[in-house]
Amino acid sequence: MAKKSTKDSASLQRSQGAPNLTLIDVARVAGVSPITVSRALHRPEVVSEATREKVHEAVRATGYVPNMLAGGLASSKSRLVAIFLPTIANSIFADTVQALMDRLAKAGYQTLLGLTGYSAKQEEALLEAILGRRPDGIVLTGTLHTEASRARLVQAGIPVVEAWDLSESPIDMLVGFSHEQIGKAIASRLYEKGYRRFSVVTIDDPRGLRRCNSLIAELERRGITDVPIEVLPAPATLEIGREGLRRLLERDSPPEVVVCSSDTVAQGVLAEAASRRLEVPRDLAVMGFGDLSSAAHVYPALSTVRVDGVRIGNEVAEALLERFQRRDGEHGPVRIDTGFTLVERAST
Repeated sequence: MAKKSTKDSASLQRSQGAPNLTLIDVARVAGVSPITVSRALHRPEVVSEATREKVHEAVRATGYVPNMLAGGLASSKSRLVAIFLPTIANSIFADTVQALMDRLAKAGYQTLLGLTGYSAKQEEALLEAILGRRPDGIVLTGTLHTEASRARLVQAGIPVVEAWDLSESPIDMLVGFSHEQIGKAIASRLYEKGYRRFSVVTIDDPRGLRRCNSLIAELERRGITDVPIEVLPAPATLEIGREGLRRLLERDSPPEVVVCSSDTVAQGVLAEAASRRLEVPRDLAVMGFGDLSSAAHVYPALSTVRVDGVRIGNEVAEALLERFQRRDGEHGPVRIDTGFTLVERAST
């Protein structure tokens, strides 16, 4: 019966929307008093572990978002936008974040960065921390989230933009490009250039792996079924690229071309190739992703995929600002495909 009650309560709150949720709703689902819920959320040390768990389970079930703002400020705007990034270890997201922050700052909004480490569970933990502070908007990198994260964001009623990706079922607004189409385009272009022995070096980033899977599917459609893959831990570094190529060269059949999940990884592959006196692209071709500012200036210049990070940042900012200005709560869908460009240089 308890599970049915939790399910019914969650359904009720979803239909009513997060602003109608109260401590009483959570207390009813948890089977405790409202003051106990308040203590469990704000002074957890004064309640038992079992009680805390019951309360947090009820919070998850209902989608209740504790409001950390002072009572008199509870209805005011925070003028804060939270931006979640996988990493700042390399600059692949720099153009997007800079454009987004600049545009929001001009409109009087401050930004807060959170790092997910390419982990949906870490993203969920960050959401837990930030939602109670009622940001005016949230920007997520990508569209892969835990079910709990999706439910809480839907119920919170806060404008959300998922960036750097496309999806058939976005949480709210969407600004990005298709990783599947990128993988397919890379496979097609390199195949047309005459390459047949493909390989991949990628970090364990869900978006990079989706590009990889799409590339492999397109090659299989063209009759190439053996594509060695090296998946290494995030974040992307030069050493990851060097290690990836070392592993590939230990295999029985050396590759003709290495497709990398980022320009940083690709530059590591170039460095390892140079250390082994392999001539690029005669002995080994290399393809990156991201078109970092350094890509055109390494030797040989790196072929890559360019995505318009500045446009993505500006489109995300404009989508949020337009939503903030709407008082009636009515709005159409925001689905913006910013596309991509294959950039061919000397490495292929």
